[in-house]
Amino acid sequence: LCCVIPSVRLVLTLTFALTFLLYTSFHLSRKPISIVKSELHKNCSSVSELATAAASSSQQPSRVSLHTDMDCSWKPFDKSNYKQLLGAMDYSFLCAYAVGMYLSGIIGERLPIRLYLTVGMLTSGLFTCLFGLGYIYNIHSLGFYIFVQVANGLVQTTGWPSVVTCIGNWFGKGRRGLIMGLWNSHTSVGNILGSLIAGYWVSSNWGLSFIVPGLIIAVMGVVCFLFLIEREYSLLMTEGGGRVRGKDNGTVCVPVQQVVVVKSESEPSAISFMGALRIPGVIEFSLCLLFAKLVSYTFLFWLPLYITKAAHLDAKKAGDLSTLFDVGGIVGGILAGVISDKLGKRATTCAVMLLLAAPTVSMLLVCGGLVNGPYALITTAVSADLGTHKSLKGNARALSTVTAIIDGTGSVGAAVGPLLAGLLSAGGWDQVFYMLMTADFLALLLLLRLVTKELTSRKPRPISTVE
Repeated sequence: LCCVIPSVRLVLTLTFALTFLLYTSFHLSRKPISIVKSELHKNCSSVSELATAAASSSQQPSRVSLHTDMDCSWKPFDKSNYKQLLGAMDYSFLCAYAVGMYLSGIIGERLPIRLYLTVGMLTSGLFTCLFGLGYIYNIHSLGFYIFVQVANGLVQTTGWPSVVTCIGNWFGKGRRGLIMGLWNSHTSVGNILGSLIAGYWVSSNWGLSFIVPGLIIAVMGVVCFLFLIEREYSLLMTEGGGRVRGKDNGTVCVPVQQVVVVKSESEPSAISFMGALRIPGVIEFSLCLLFAKLVSYTFLFWLPLYITKAAHLDAKKAGDLSTLFDVGGIVGGILAGVISDKLGKRATTCAVMLLLAAPTVSMLLVCGGLVNGPYALITTAVSADLGTHKSLKGNARALSTVTAIIDGTGSVGAAVGPLLAGLLSAGGWDQVFYMLMTADFLALLLLLRLVTKELTSRKPRPISTVE
């Protein structure tokens, strides 16, 4: 079986754009919970005062309680321990995501990427919509929301290993940092769009803040099924018209500037979990990402609520202001890629940005760039470098497992960070910021061995740390 594709450039452009949009929709569907938190628990005393004042002027006491009940906190998040309950919801999603990520890469290597990703996006859309339906059908069970979060966390693990494997197989190592830096801005773009979409409905009908993103990721799942091209094939190209001889000594006619995609006869065997861990650099970068993601996801899930409480803004304005962190993340990711390509030192680039990030945790734009720069570099270019390490002898199927290990370990930090933020914020937000600075320094310390190796290397190359 073979098919003819018009040009390599067209396929590369399509793959880059499509995988960018696919993972944008993943992050777009994760963001609403952070925007809706301030609506799930409001300042009930101020609401009651406003309602009482309105009732006394209209002299309709029977409508006071109804207005107050509808506008005040959403049960069961109306209790004094609401921060712990909201933190538990974050933890349930992120813990399921972290556990599922280790399995996702292994499963993804053994299934067609296109089908695996499509099923994941459709089911993620379903569970995201279910959370929003809790508002429509007036559901106040904490167990319901925890179940939806756990289920959504598991199915969302299909996304990252799949898209990184796809983009890593199509693009070579030469300018991988720049390409991956541009591509990885989908994380911040998704967060920004998710904030704006969720913020539009949060005050009037927060259920739609989940339902609309859920429908978007489901539609993108259908687009993935129809258009994603996997790189599990041999590409045979010719400059002019003619014939290309395959491994079976058969010939295939190829028009000018065409690519013939032929199914490979011998597929490389998938790498084991322990085999992936033995690749030099995997453990260090995985643990570094744990702390970098702890910082990033604490901002992702708690920043809008912090702005609401500290600056006394409504949910929509807080959500809009929180996008500054993600705008900085776009610039930081691209900058990290360019610098690491130029210097040929991935670990050193990450270490310097982490060092500069610690004193800037209260400056949203700058901190977003310095924190998300290393995060973006490790989860994309570094993962792709390690997944195509020379010790694998060209076995590109290892890329999915390596990516899953690195991002899965990072997701442990992503689960712990928001949980700690919920616990520590009860004693004041200063404690949360001290926790973030500590995590940033720990991420830096874990890279010191690789940084030393890079700086003492005589041959600066983009993958010098991991060879």
